[in-house]
Amino acid sequence: MFRSSIRKFGTTALRAAAAETSSYGVRVSKAQGVVNGLTEAIGNTPLIRLKRLSEQTGCNILGKAEFQNPGGSVKDRAALFVVEDAERKGLLRPGGTVVEGTAGNTGIGLAHVCRSKGYKLVIYMPNTQSQGKIDLLRLLGAEVYPVPAVAFDNPQNYNHQARRHAESLDNAVWTNQFDNTANRQAHIETTGPEIWAQTGGKVDAFTCATGTGGTFAGTTRYLKTVSNGRVKAILADPPGSVLHSYIQSGGKLTERSGGSITEGIGQGRITDNLKPDIGLVDGSLNISDEKSIEMIYRCLDEEGLYLGASSALNVVAAKEVAEKMGKGHTVVTILCDGAYRYADRLFSDTWLRSKNLRDVIPKHLEKYIVLP
Repeated sequence: MFRSSIRKFGTTALRAAAAETSSYGVRVSKAQGVVNGLTEAIGNTPLIRLKRLSEQTGCNILGKAEFQNPGGSVKDRAALFVVEDAERKGLLRPGGTVVEGTAGNTGIGLAHVCRSKGYKLVIYMPNTQSQGKIDLLRLLGAEVYPVPAVAFDNPQNYNHQARRHAESLDNAVWTNQFDNTANRQAHIETTGPEIWAQTGGKVDAFTCATGTGGTFAGTTRYLKTVSNGRVKAILADPPGSVLHSYIQSGGKLTERSGGSITEGIGQGRITDNLKPDIGLVDGSLNISDEKSIEMIYRCLDEEGLYLGASSALNVVAAKEVAEKMGKGHTVVTILCDGAYRYADRLFSDTWLRSKNLRDVIPKHLEKYIVLP
């Protein structure tokens, strides 16, 4: 009798739980469905409304949660598209080798995609990168060559070494992320349409930083086209990059100087990914490292978002764009990746002091500086 009552109670509880399942959760589950392998899980990331900044500005500030991609960053999209572009062109056949020059997330994205598809991966990177990043790429099955960090116009630049390595092999391709426009196409076909659909077309501005140019250019191209030019495109730039000055001067490239704590963004030239859409850019912002590092801590404390420096720079840019546009607008940016690969620096007292950034952290946020 007692056991029967327990079973009856359990069945009733299960029915109640099923009835209370949120319609939102069901819709998301149905939309995502079942995907065939890792590559089909790339993209379709949510837009997160940044509550505190939205309240502060009177706008909707939305961040595309690219850290939810399988490889943990927005670069998964480009990695998939450059590999599949090589497959379609017959440059890469089963058992082949992918070669790339990368200092960060593109390599990690390629490692995941190549393992999923059964290709070998060779990565050339500047030897200034952390051992942790090298170890992660090797853990994911990549063959890694750290080489001296030299300028792009030097034949020993890591990108040129990657190209020569690919040319020395049969059934191999150098994916050339900076100037391979399949990178840009990834965002024309996926990121842009997702943002438009998720906002119901109610997006007023898009802003983010750029390294290869793929994310900013591709997303801008789509949003400009679908909105008949209504959506504003604002490029965000870190110290040491020439793109802000290029846009502000009407097309004059200055000598690249200085540097930034951010990784994977900033540029000294107009890449082939950015070139077709540079005329669509409505303006640019130069975002200091001081603003970016403070926003890392703010997003963690106020939103529970554990973001890397380039993501935080994008959030700063979205806030400044919202403030300039005025209340009632919707501004979208890219949350490129999380802080997991950079925690030993971003939350280290020693590192912050070495970059003269320790005093930038507000007193109430110092509790997050947990590493020596």
